[in-house]
Amino acid sequence: MTSSSRFPVYFIPHGGGPWPFMDFAKDETGKGPWDELGAFLRGLDEEIGRRPKAVLVISGHWENEPVPTVSTAEHPGMLYDYNNFPAHTYALQYPAPGAPNVARQVRALLETAGIPAAESATRDFDHGVFIPLMLVYPDADVPVVMLSMKNTLDAESHLAIGRALETLRDEDVLILGSGMTYHNMPMFRKTDPDHAARAVRFDDWLAEAVETEDPQARAMRLTSWDQNPDALACHVPDHDHLVPLFVAAGAAGFDTGKRIFTTDYLGKPYSGYRFG
Repeated sequence: MTSSSRFPVYFIPHGGGPWPFMDFAKDETGKGPWDELGAFLRGLDEEIGRRPKAVLVISGHWENEPVPTVSTAEHPGMLYDYNNFPAHTYALQYPAPGAPNVARQVRALLETAGIPAAESATRDFDHGVFIPLMLVYPDADVPVVMLSMKNTLDAESHLAIGRALETLRDEDVLILGSGMTYHNMPMFRKTDPDHAARAVRFDDWLAEAVETEDPQARAMRLTSWDQNPDALACHVPDHDHLVPLFVAAGAAGFDTGKRIFTTDYLGKPYSGYRFG
C-alpha cells in the first residue's frame, strides 16, 4: 500500500462462468486452465494485508444503466447470469451482506463530483461479483456493494467515476474492478496463431498504459485504448469487461499501476492490476 491507512485498488480477472466449481481437463503438467487464476484470487486477502469494512465491486456484467447505479440491498441475492452449465452451479450461494450506508456514500460522492447517479435495492450478485469473491473472501464475511457501469462504456466518464470515489480508499473501502483484459468469446477456445499474437500485443500495451506513472498520461492512453490496432480484436462484441479497469485507474489517483498477475487461456493472455 502507498501508506498504512489507504487501501489499494485492484482490477481482477473473474474468469469464465462458474469456473472454480467445474472440472476441467489437466494439461501435461497437471494444471487446469484456471488454476493460476484461482491461486491468485485465493491469495488476494493476504496480499492486501487487512480486511476492508466493505468491498465496492464494479463488475463487467452490470452494464445496462444510463447512469452509475449503486446497490443498496442489505442482503443481495444471487444472479446466475451464465448459461448451459451444470445444475449445481445454479445452487451456489454467497451470503455476504450489503452495506447500504457505504452505497449511499458512493452515490453522494458521485453527485458531488457532478456525476448523476442512482440506487438499486434489487440488484443481486452477478458472477463477476460472487465468483471471484467466493475465492477472495470465502466466508462471505465482508460486506459488498456493487456499482454499475454506464451503458456508454466510454473510458473517459468511467475514469471520472473512479476519481470521484478515490477518497473511499481512506475509509477502509476496497475498490475492486472485476472483468477481463481479454474477452472475445468466439475466439477464446479457437487456435489461431495470428489472433493469439494480437492478444499478446494488446495485453502488453495495456500493461504499459496502466503502469504509466503520470496519472494524466495514463488516462490519455487508456482513453485512446480502442485506437490500438489489436484492441477491438480482443473485445467482442463490446468491451464491457475492460471498463472496470478504467474505474480502478481513476480511483488510483497518483498511485501507479502494476501488473501483478498474468496468465493465458489457450494462448490468449489476461492480466490483473494493483494500484497503490
